[in-house]
Amino acid sequence: MSDQTPILQLRGVNKSFGPVQVLKNVDLKVYSGKVTALVGDNGAGKSTLIKGIAGIYPFDSGEYLFEGKPVHISEPRQANALGIEVVYQDLALCDNLDVVHNMFLGREQSKGLILDEITMERRAKETLAGLSVRTLKSVRQQVSSLSGGQRQTVAIARAVLWNSKVVILDEPTAALGVAQTEQVLNLVRRLADNGLAVIIISHNMNEVLRVSDNVACLYLGNLAAQVPAEHLTHSQIVELITTGRSGDMGLHPDVLNGAAL
Repeated sequence: MSDQTPILQLRGVNKSFGPVQVLKNVDLKVYSGKVTALVGDNGAGKSTLIKGIAGIYPFDSGEYLFEGKPVHISEPRQANALGIEVVYQDLALCDNLDVVHNMFLGREQSKGLILDEITMERRAKETLAGLSVRTLKSVRQQVSSLSGGQRQTVAIARAVLWNSKVVILDEPTAALGVAQTEQVLNLVRRLADNGLAVIIISHNMNEVLRVSDNVACLYLGNLAAQVPAEHLTHSQIVELITTGRSGDMGLHPDVLNGAAL
């Protein structure tokens, strides 16, 4: 796979729920070592697109390519096997468990009938060190004692523990303060610098422009545009989100007229 080949690519994917078409011929390219911001208004189709990539909602039609080869993903285990991990807004952490057991939740390692605590702790420490995480006092802290930013860090570290190639983050800073947001954004950037492909869903346009390499905007189920972040301004992204078009960028007027019906 060349550097110019997307690690993940969607071509003309569609998804309907009954009579409602939620995704309409969506094309998307995601590259290793890059952060792709997925933006759009509520109801634009962001969650459905992410769940389609993750295998929760199989696409009705279109092509799904991974590392340049067509694949068929119909359940989350198949996406996980490729190296695709999703960190949802609720994080799915257990407050009564420590960091190590949360990172290995559902994928515990054992020696016979006994949990291999030494190996799990070592791998947890190595993963956090590889992400330059220094905000945790101990990997044996209970998650209930962690701040919002630390919880987000644990959830992201869990996602990259399994030789991940693509990490999808759903609103990772939505409930965080300024300092914690800074920590998480730095971590997002380090994921890409470590060679992973990152998809981040965010409503904060300042964060999008700061951390992303390119921006993909959904408008009423259509991909309005996917543009390098350096070529976009805050107001252009808002225009794409709210109208599907900004200047020469975005959907053709015929598509917009159809989308508005």
